[in-house]
Amino acid sequence: MQSTAPAPAVSSTKTVWLLTAAGFFSFFIFGFVDNLKGATLSSLLADLEFSYAQGGSILFAAYLGFFIATLVAGVLADSLGNRMILILAGGLISAGIIAFAGANGFWLLFAAMLVIGLGMGAIEVSGNGLIVQLHQLNRGRYLNLLATFHGIGALIVPLYAGRLLDGGVSWRQVFQYSLPLAVLLTLAFVLTSAPAQSAPKSAESAGFDWQAVGKLGFTRQMIWFYLAIAFYVGAELGIAAWIVEFLQQSKGFSLTGATGFLSLFFGMIMLGRVAGSLVVERIGYLRSVLGAAAGGLLCLLIGIFGPPALAFFIPLCGLFFSVIFPTITAVVSDVNREKTNSILGLLFAAGGVGGALGPWAIGVVSNAVGIGWGFALCALYCALIIGAVLALNGTKTTGNFDGNLDNG
Repeated sequence: MQSTAPAPAVSSTKTVWLLTAAGFFSFFIFGFVDNLKGATLSSLLADLEFSYAQGGSILFAAYLGFFIATLVAGVLADSLGNRMILILAGGLISAGIIAFAGANGFWLLFAAMLVIGLGMGAIEVSGNGLIVQLHQLNRGRYLNLLATFHGIGALIVPLYAGRLLDGGVSWRQVFQYSLPLAVLLTLAFVLTSAPAQSAPKSAESAGFDWQAVGKLGFTRQMIWFYLAIAFYVGAELGIAAWIVEFLQQSKGFSLTGATGFLSLFFGMIMLGRVAGSLVVERIGYLRSVLGAAAGGLLCLLIGIFGPPALAFFIPLCGLFFSVIFPTITAVVSDVNREKTNSILGLLFAAGGVGGALGPWAIGVVSNAVGIGWGFALCALYCALIIGAVLALNGTKTTGNFDGNLDNG
């Protein structure tokens, strides 16, 4: 089926690469702020005498905000452009960090984290949308590189937070010291030219067409994509939020050792995404995601249920996790050439649901039966990714994606 969408306008080479660099920087900030929560969670719980369930609820707030933003940001980006949404994202994260660092009560922390989540959701939608807009060819490669910068931010933050916390610095100051990065994000897009726009759209196509989005976004195939990405985000963020506590309580690690493993987890994700940007187009999208989920599941089972000496398998799973999210994003953007930002918004909203419920469920289960079994939910999420990808096998597709595993 041939797309009737207007051909994209061409930006100057300089504008394309400046915006690409700014987009990569937005994902660096996203990875840094997103994983600041997990790196400081143990200190926050001890300082405020909160339970695991309360800690899980604060994490839930971030992804409630993320979910709301992904629904709204895709629609706004189709009208206002991805650059304007990314400027707004920097402002939301800045305001949320200021409020979170100064809050004492549970509900104030919840509300501040929700605002941070709104900013992260806006980056998720419009950061990906910007790269899709700028790079029509080899989307899988550029989206994997974009996600690599999320991994770099996530890799740095445990080292940053762990060193400060070990030195007696409050978790509040750890958040405060990260504020300049969020401000710089806003400035990066304020000072960068907007990309060239496609030919003007009709009033009908420019608005939010529920019928068109419903037809494109709620097919049987898309439902399986939503489930796969929800379970993946639940697994990745569940590890990011709870690995430090799990390793300290179940494996006898020190705070420094546990935060080091969190950093290693994101280091593996970063390395995997660099490699993934070179191979996913050759291996095939479904095969890449299926193999990655299976490898991640095996690593988690060994690391969680094995002796402490094998705990390194937990961060090693990041090597396999690395390609799942950007590869699914590449597939969905490729098969939905119309209303792309709105469809990506729905996809990332599904990821937001997984990000909200996955870590929250770990907190609730940990409160009931212990952190060991709670953390094991991450392995269950991996198994559910595999089920969703297998269900995608043979579904009808358009574009460059072949839904048959035999053909990659």
